[in-house]
Amino acid sequence: MTDSVAQGHAFALDYLRDRSERSVVPSSSAVADLDQLKGELPEQGRDPSEVLALLGGVGSPATMVTNGPRYFGFVTGGALPVAMGAGALASAWDQNAALPIMSPVASAIDTTTIKWMVELLGLAPTATGTFCGGASEANLISMISARDAVLARVGWDAPSQGLAGSPAITVITSVETHASMKKAISLAGLGRDRCVLVDSDAQGAMDAAAGLAAIAAASGPTIVALQAGNVNTGQSDPFEVLIPAAKKTGAWVHVDGAFGLWANAAPTRTQLVRGVDGADSWAVDAHKWLNVTYDSAVALCANGDDLARSMRADAAYLPSDSGERVPMNLGLQMSQKARAIEVWAVISTLGRDGIADLIERSCGLAKRFADRLAAGGAEVLHDVVLNQVLVSFGSNEMTDQVIEAVQAEGTCWAGGTTWPAHQLTARRAMRLSVSGWETTEGDIDASADAILLCWNAVRETTS
Repeated sequence: MTDSVAQGHAFALDYLRDRSERSVVPSSSAVADLDQLKGELPEQGRDPSEVLALLGGVGSPATMVTNGPRYFGFVTGGALPVAMGAGALASAWDQNAALPIMSPVASAIDTTTIKWMVELLGLAPTATGTFCGGASEANLISMISARDAVLARVGWDAPSQGLAGSPAITVITSVETHASMKKAISLAGLGRDRCVLVDSDAQGAMDAAAGLAAIAAASGPTIVALQAGNVNTGQSDPFEVLIPAAKKTGAWVHVDGAFGLWANAAPTRTQLVRGVDGADSWAVDAHKWLNVTYDSAVALCANGDDLARSMRADAAYLPSDSGERVPMNLGLQMSQKARAIEVWAVISTLGRDGIADLIERSCGLAKRFADRLAAGGAEVLHDVVLNQVLVSFGSNEMTDQVIEAVQAEGTCWAGGTTWPAHQLTARRAMRLSVSGWETTEGDIDASADAILLCWNAVRETTS
C-alpha cells in the first residue's frame, strides 16, 4: 500500500515542479492521449503501479493549469502548498467528520476552524456553520434553513409537515443574482420563477431604492437573498441599507458571498461589504480566495439552532446529544470528508494578516491588469474594486474572437461573459478573475501583453 502512496506522491511532485512554466492549456496531442483512459469496464484488474503511471503520464499533461499563476477563469484559486500538504495528510487519515466520536481530531479542527472563519469574516459572534462542497451547497443549506425559519415564525413546522399547504414565501433577490443562488432557490422548493427580481445599478449591485421598495411591499414569510461580490464586477449589494430594513419586517437575509465575503477580511476592502454582518446566513467558498483544494466551502448561520432545525438527523444507533458540536446535524451530509483540515492549515500558516494580504494583493493585481489592458486600447466595462475585470475589445464578435485566441495561445486563460446579461444593451466581455496566491506582477504583465498580441493578430486576420 505504501508503495502506491509513494508513487502517487512522486507523480504529484513532478507535476507541481513545472506547472508554472507550462502552457495553461494542454496541447491537442495531450488531449488526444486521454483516449488511453477511456474504454470499456475492465474485467480484470491491473497492477496499481501501472494505473498510477497511466494517470501521471497521460493525465498530468492534459490538465488545465488552474492552480498556476496565470489562470484567470471562473474565480478559481490555486491551492497553497500547505493546503496540498494538509490534504495529503487528511487523505491518509481518511477521517469521517460526521460525529465527534468518529474522529476526535476532525472534531477539534472543525470546531476551531469554524470559529476562526466567523472571526476572519467579521460575522456575528453567535454564528456557526458547516463545511460543505461548494457555495452552491452552502447556498442550498442556507436557503433550506431560511425557508424553515420563516415558516416556523408563522407556526408552520416544515421539517415535519413538509411544504404542501404551507404559507407562501416571498423571495426577493437581484437580477444579478448568481446561478448557484437561483439553483438553491429552486432546490429548496421556493420556485426561482416566483422570485421578486430587483434591478441592479450600473456596477451590478442591487439598486438600493428598488430593494427597499420590494422589501416594503412584501407580506408574509420573506427571504431576502443578497450578494457579496458580483461574479462579473466584484461589486456587492448595499447591505448597510437593505439588511436593517429587511430585518425590521421580520424577513430572513441571506448573503451569497462565495468570494466577495472575503473582502471583510481585508482592512481596505471592508467598506465594500459594510453591514454584511447583520445578515442571518452567509455562504462562502474556501477553494476560491482562501486557496485550498477543491472542494471546500462553508454555510454559516447567525443562530446555529436554525441550521439544526433543518439539518438534524436522529437514529437509534447514533449517540445521544452530548452538547458537543455535531457536523452532521448542521449540514446536508451525514458521512463527510474532514474539509476543515486544509482550511485550518491555511489559516494557521497565513494568520489574519497573511489572509488580508492575499486579498489585497489580488485586488491590486486585478487593477494592474485592467490598467495595462486599457493602456493597450481595450475598454474596461466597470469600476475595478475587487478581483474581477471585464474587458471589451470592440464589437461582440471581436471580443469573442480575442477570447478564443487567448484560450488557444496558452500564456494565460480567461473566459467570456455577457454584461449586463439582463439588459438589451448587453455586451460580450472577457472576464478576468485574479484569485491565485502565486500570481505576480510579472504574470499580470506577461498575460496582458499576450492578450493584446492576440487582439492585434485577430485584427490583422479580419482586416
